[in-house]
Amino acid sequence: MTFRPSVPSDLGRLFDIWHTAVVATHDFLSPEQRQEIAEVVKAQYLPSADFLVYEDTDGKLLGFMGCSGANIDALFVDPKAHGMGIGTRFIDYMKVRHEVLTVQVNEQQPQAHAFYHKCGFRDVRRDPTDDAGRPFPIIHLEWAR
Repeated sequence: MTFRPSVPSDLGRLFDIWHTAVVATHDFLSPEQRQEIAEVVKAQYLPSADFLVYEDTDGKLLGFMGCSGANIDALFVDPKAHGMGIGTRFIDYMKVRHEVLTVQVNEQQPQAHAFYHKCGFRDVRRDPTDDAGRPFPIIHLEWAR
């Protein structure tokens, strides 16, 4: 199992991971909201960002992470691989490269919030809406060495 930079041919699998993870964890989104966000993710976000991907020994992508410097913008793991330590490996990868890390999670995702706390992050701020102005509160977290 290894990390590597994403390549354009990964885009379909990245979207599949994103979509199945969102369906499994974002039950606060309506199907219409999920579809609206999916269109933006597929057409704009995934093709324009660089990701670190995690693949198993057979070369199957199991997760990906997108970052802006020391901020974790996206971290998604295939739900079939949840609980295997892949998310923690992504965080550990970042911890050795940065003195301080930041991340934002939807308040309606207690499992993600708990995951980051388990990784040593602490809450630093709460916004009442997401970056698109939707009524999904965002919790900002920080980890420092």
